[in-house]
Amino acid sequence: MKVLLINGSPNEHGCTYTALILIARELNARGIETEITWLGNDAVRGCIGCGGCKKFGKCVFGDDRVNAIGEKCKGADGYVFGAPVHYASPNGAMICAMDRLFMAFGQHMKFKPAACIVSARRAGTTASYDVLNKYLGINNMITVPSSYWNMVHGSRPEDVIKDEEGVSIMRGIGSNLAWLLKVLDSVKGTPLEKPEVIPKAKTNFIR
Repeated sequence: MKVLLINGSPNEHGCTYTALILIARELNARGIETEITWLGNDAVRGCIGCGGCKKFGKCVFGDDRVNAIGEKCKGADGYVFGAPVHYASPNGAMICAMDRLFMAFGQHMKFKPAACIVSARRAGTTASYDVLNKYLGINNMITVPSSYWNMVHGSRPEDVIKDEEGVSIMRGIGSNLAWLLKVLDSVKGTPLEKPEVIPKAKTNFIR
């Protein structure tokens, strides 16, 4: 079993990465393979709602790392999406990437467990956490819990390690995610492997 951890920060080895490492260590200690992939610090295009991904199976924009990360998502059993807080929201590149990942590759992540984590110097964490969790909620994914909101605080990686509560939360995510993966693996090939899918009724408010 494998978990893909996505570092959405423009800083490859900063605070978000440090939090992801803490989760990965707990997963590894419980026999779960991990891979941390970085979104990068180049420009990331936003989704334009063209529908091309439904036709081609990937995003029509190929000049950033979104499609490459999406291909990695196909083979993963679980996910951790990590982002820093910029202006009380997840950084813009991560939001653009999440929009396109879930449009183009969401079908490969349905009914799998995932956690979202955020990193901030001080504030904006709960609002950012809410934004990221909505991607899981619209895609029939299993949200992985911990002992508090999934956040760490600090301006530098060494500050994150000093955030004792944040460290314990990240470790809890790793432990809980490993447990969920093993529970799901134990029912593979049985009727419990996936729930009955209720067809979506798509409506609007125009009468």
